[in-house]
Amino acid sequence: MMLALVVLGVIVLAPSLKLLIQQRSQIAGLEKSVEQQKADVSSLKGQVARWDDPAYIEAQARNRLLFVFPGEYSYLVIPEPGDNLSTGATPISKHIQTTKIDWVQALTSSVLRAGLSTETKTELQSPSTVPAPTK
Repeated sequence: MMLALVVLGVIVLAPSLKLLIQQRSQIAGLEKSVEQQKADVSSLKGQVARWDDPAYIEAQARNRLLFVFPGEYSYLVIPEPGDNLSTGATPISKHIQTTKIDWVQALTSSVLRAGLSTETKTELQSPSTVPAPTK
């Protein structure tokens, strides 16, 4: 008789315990989210507080908007058209360039090769089996 009561109690309480555990994990996740948002709010409040400082506003106006005081002169140095300041950059071309491979043919052959092949996935992905691009 006692065993039947224990089994009946487990059957009745099991769904409630599962719901309790789910709700506890959800509450923990939400508390973590609230803490993160509080940290974000305090960071943003610090950024807003900086705008109360006239020196910060002056620095932002000078840097972002290139403002100057009366009597000052601002110089903006613009490089000559022939100067290439970035050494690793590819030069900009004035001509339209065509691709060196036919992407439609490469896509079609890839789909057909994958669909009709008896090779495994790793064999298909290995670089040694990739065909050379055609011109």
